[in-house]
Amino acid sequence: MGSLEREYVEEAFRTNWIAPLGPNVDQFERELAEHVGSRGAVALSSGTAAIHMALRLLGVERGDRVFVSTLTFIASVNPILYEGGEPVFIDSERDSWNMSPVALQRAFEDAQRIGRMPKAVIVVNLYGQSADMDAINEICSRYDVPVIEDAAESLGATYKGRASGTLSKFGIYSFNGNKIITTSGGGMLVSDDLEALGKARFYATQAREQALHYEHTEVGFNYRMSNILAGVGRGQLKVLEERVNARRAVFERYAHALTKLDGVEMMPEAEFGRTNRWLTTLTLNADETSLTPVELIDRLSKANIEARPVWKPMHMQPLLQQYAYYPHADGDSVSESLFQQGVCLPSGSSLTIAEQDRVIEVIQDSLYQTTRRMSHESA
Repeated sequence: MGSLEREYVEEAFRTNWIAPLGPNVDQFERELAEHVGSRGAVALSSGTAAIHMALRLLGVERGDRVFVSTLTFIASVNPILYEGGEPVFIDSERDSWNMSPVALQRAFEDAQRIGRMPKAVIVVNLYGQSADMDAINEICSRYDVPVIEDAAESLGATYKGRASGTLSKFGIYSFNGNKIITTSGGGMLVSDDLEALGKARFYATQAREQALHYEHTEVGFNYRMSNILAGVGRGQLKVLEERVNARRAVFERYAHALTKLDGVEMMPEAEFGRTNRWLTTLTLNADETSLTPVELIDRLSKANIEARPVWKPMHMQPLLQQYAYYPHADGDSVSESLFQQGVCLPSGSSLTIAEQDRVIEVIQDSLYQTTRRMSHESA
């Protein structure tokens, strides 16, 4: 947190604008829309709420199918279930770790054959990198199915020079406490469709009709962002590019030190865009090292360093195993491979070089000890 956030929050207190509306909310919406190049934005209580609003605006109802990236956090999927929809999971491609156009095309062909086309497609921009939106949008346009771009992790990233989150019908951002900028909790829905955004504001404010009394003709939700949190967001937005540069520098230091080691591969940066490197992630190649992600995470934990596996694919979750899944190719499930091999490292914008060096040292030592053990066993 910096000093600008405090100024905006103190202004909210000074003017007594504490409620989930107010000048900071209005300004935050305008400033973020201008920053990413979208015609409009609606500030909401979470990125999950933004996905939910997008699905409502697209008319997703009970029994409707929604294609969605499988390699993601559960928040990309839960709103489908809120509306009684049926998720269909789409695998990743290796170049970006994001939705595979090949798998998506196959899913559409099957949907057309059985007469159950999706109502929407949710594309997730994983760990700060955009999916290949031109290829995905071309497929979805051919079948006349709208796209929701889940850019919860990729604010500040670009795709062919355009802001991640602005390349489809609706885009969503998250300002959760772990994101590249935060309002402690919050999200944003962006679109060039201002009429649809107006409807989102209506739904998100308990669907209260314009009347002197409280009049309701549709189901609504309590999803609006508070004026205080929007003030935090306004201050954070002003340092977004600094945060992106800081995260990319963290990644480069890791990559410089770790790619020299056998078995370590960093998450690639696809040539079509610039990732914000929200999290630095790597994979351990089992053909080159016997050190597993679980063992590495345990070694880091013993050194008081938090690391985590890559997201467990949604089609593998107990809650969701009954739904259809389309791998990248027969016998090639990219998302499952990344889950089995991947590790997310400490990546905060305020991570010091000394702290990062300690992470690198533990990883180097873990790989060295594993190599020595293997050599001893083979001897």
